[in-house]
Amino acid sequence: MGEKMGNLRRTLMCGELRPEHQGKEVVLMGWVQKERNLGSIIFLDLRDTTGISQIVFDDTLSEELFSKAEKIRSEYVVAVKGNVRIRQSINKEIQTGEVEVLASELKILDESETPPIYIRDDDNVSETMRLKYRYLDLRKPSMQGKLKLRAKTAKVVRDFLSENYFIEVETPMLTKPTPEGARDYLVPSRVNPGEFYALPQSPQLMKQLLMVSGMDRYYQIVKCFRDEDLRANRQPEFTQIDIEMSFVDIEDIISINEKMLYRIFKELKGIEIQLPIQRLTYAESMERFGVDKPDLRFGFELVDVSELVRNSDFRVFSSAVENLGSVRGINVKGFAQDFTRKDISSLEEYVKTFGAKGLAWIKITEDGITSPISKFFGEDEFASLIQKMNGESGDLLLFVADKTPVVLDSLGNLRNEVAKKLKIIDPNELKLVWITEFPLFEFDEEENRYAAKHHPFTHPMDEDIDLLETNPEKVRAKAYDIVINGDEMGGGSIRINNSELQKRMFKALGFSEEEAIEKFGFLLEAFKYGTPPHGGIAYGFDRLIMLLSNSSNIRDVIAFPKTQSATCLMTEAPTSVTQSQLNEIHVKLDLQ
Repeated sequence: MGEKMGNLRRTLMCGELRPEHQGKEVVLMGWVQKERNLGSIIFLDLRDTTGISQIVFDDTLSEELFSKAEKIRSEYVVAVKGNVRIRQSINKEIQTGEVEVLASELKILDESETPPIYIRDDDNVSETMRLKYRYLDLRKPSMQGKLKLRAKTAKVVRDFLSENYFIEVETPMLTKPTPEGARDYLVPSRVNPGEFYALPQSPQLMKQLLMVSGMDRYYQIVKCFRDEDLRANRQPEFTQIDIEMSFVDIEDIISINEKMLYRIFKELKGIEIQLPIQRLTYAESMERFGVDKPDLRFGFELVDVSELVRNSDFRVFSSAVENLGSVRGINVKGFAQDFTRKDISSLEEYVKTFGAKGLAWIKITEDGITSPISKFFGEDEFASLIQKMNGESGDLLLFVADKTPVVLDSLGNLRNEVAKKLKIIDPNELKLVWITEFPLFEFDEEENRYAAKHHPFTHPMDEDIDLLETNPEKVRAKAYDIVINGDEMGGGSIRINNSELQKRMFKALGFSEEEAIEKFGFLLEAFKYGTPPHGGIAYGFDRLIMLLSNSSNIRDVIAFPKTQSATCLMTEAPTSVTQSQLNEIHVKLDLQ
């Protein structure tokens, strides 16, 4: 059982101790990182959230104090009073390494069993154990550092937005289920039997209503929820920096967000990003990089060779073009020697996961050209193909032929995979790019109708409005994403602020007027009473912290994250509930 603190009160944090405190009496409190008993002297490393201080117990001072110190083990919680003195052997690894505290009083505030995981950054324990004992995992300096960075980032964002007249407004967590997008987490209503709330996938409609309310500039650092099949860096609950502005168009939103990004990187990383940030249209990004979130830290851009191989004897290529697909390639410039046949086979397996049927290749070395497809081409034709790809000695050319979406997806991801395998990406380099002019719609094969690529409230480009009814696939959106090092950090759009245009949009999406009113009636009603032009953006806050902290795992930047199967190993949530609880909320289970 632990002692009470009595009249001891902390005077300094463990990491604050410096030579200027020499001769002063201090009180430190924290956890024992480790203890070393050398017989006549005991050393303790005392840790709190700011760092570690060395505490010394000398048997010449007090027998009672010394025997109490002998009982201390790792992770005991203690309070120590003593005098600061200069250390005989300086530890340059820690900021407090020039001084130590010679203890005159000790209170053991709580004891600890031997922890199931080591409290140190290089513990190499499994993630399962780390998540099960998360409160111990969070004692590690690296984990606390990430949470501190998270808090500091939130403060920088709040300070910047407050200075620019944004008002922080909390929107409801219990809201109306949405018909579009990912699955909602549903919450049964006890008071209204048989009816359900949804946890918000984003505050989208509420922030638009705040613009109708005349709030002008809104922001919120907010929890959002999506019940979707999780991938490695997805969480069922995640945090957004959510922003909305009135009386704006694309340029206004991009401009203020660039200033905010500049502030974030300057204050948190000491990096001054180049403004204005580069922009690519969606069409150009897809054409050059195969994806709408390109990593610009390396080359290997896509090259379209369709016209060149249209009449080729290599049927894989010519039939792809014949069937209105395309043939494209990337030049892995200067790295031909790094790839064996076996390596190329593994790249072929990789592109198959994106729907490609195979991977054609040409390897150019000082010894000549090797390629399984060269026999299908005349000498001049083959030379033209290599020339089109800017192929030179030392290059590896990789091609995919298929429907164009498959080609782009395969090569866009292959480009990233090859760069990763070659370890040519500088993790300290920052490449930011805005992707603009997204398609407004994408065709949903299952539903056999057009769906909104972002959401149904996105404003079409003014010059494309007339195509809504006649040529919807050609309509571009006033939408924009900010992409950093190949990761989408945020996205947004200008919203529709006109009831008639919103009705046309719903019609293009295949909603009847009745359906639109049933699902979004409250928004359409609000739009009748004077709505300013407005738009906004939402950043994935967790992803931003991953980038700022050089973390590769989203779970490392969230205090209490879920696993890939949306469970919490520490609390064992989700869990079953009692029959009486189910009865109260009028829910019957069907688990067959």
